[in-house]
Amino acid sequence: QSRRRGLKPTHKSIIIWHVLVAAYVLLSSFTKGDSNAQNFNFVDLSHVFDNTTIYWVTEPPLKLNVTYNGTLPGKTYWYQKDVFSAATHGGTHLDAPCHFAKGRWCVSDIPLDHLVVPAAVIDISKEVSGDPDVHLTSDHLLDWEKKHGQIRDGSLVLVYTGWSKFWPDPLTYSGTEEREKSQLRFPSIEGEAAKWLVEHRKIVGVGLDTMSLDIPNGTFPNTHVTLMEKNIYGIENVNNLDMLPPTGATVFVMPMKLKWASGAPCRVVAQLPAGSASGATSYTMLGSSFAFLMALVIGLIVLRT
Repeated sequence: QSRRRGLKPTHKSIIIWHVLVAAYVLLSSFTKGDSNAQNFNFVDLSHVFDNTTIYWVTEPPLKLNVTYNGTLPGKTYWYQKDVFSAATHGGTHLDAPCHFAKGRWCVSDIPLDHLVVPAAVIDISKEVSGDPDVHLTSDHLLDWEKKHGQIRDGSLVLVYTGWSKFWPDPLTYSGTEEREKSQLRFPSIEGEAAKWLVEHRKIVGVGLDTMSLDIPNGTFPNTHVTLMEKNIYGIENVNNLDMLPPTGATVFVMPMKLKWASGAPCRVVAQLPAGSASGATSYTMLGSSFAFLMALVIGLIVLRT
């Protein structure tokens, strides 16, 4: 009777181990998806600054002048330098309290613990649905708290209207292409909502995805004044708020540190809570699980042969 030839158990175990590792690595490379998947838990809430950036109608737009790019005489490396100028209130930017309240914090005065904060995201995009005359009210805030609990002390309240989808078209985003203040139309925040926040909650800032905290063409900037007298800052022209959950995100507010300035260009980034289903998180985790299971199946097949 002929004897069946095969690998020694130790040799077979080594081969199976190598096959499992190789299969997992190979399958993982196919399931990673987007190259940004490793940063799945961060969301950029800022618009890029360029020649399409929308500024307040009375302010000059961004000017970026590339003064040199090329290889310097006698050198072998590439070199570029630039000069830029812009108003402080345009694009994604921070409104410091001193913008509308004398003696309150300017940009460089705002404490760091007011700039790395939990977010409460109030979604009114369904009510807005493209209507520029729908604004956040205290009823929206009360309804939100019934679903998600009281807004935490030290929070940044972010109002998602859905308006950022119109960026950077000036007509649909601001209501006018002619930089005419009287023609501005976009969703914003009612003064009574700001009053409710300062009287009932201890927040550090308010942001939204439109041009201003205040209703355009109002006779008095109620929202700005109400918030900023309490040293509460604003962030205007925020982006990607649809990618944030109602609670659980941490927001990093990073304005240019301009001394004595009432505003500054601002990079705003959110870190999503662990296990969030937003963005690439679930797909990345699913891909890793799939890779592991497939590697296990391949190992079992090799073991039986």
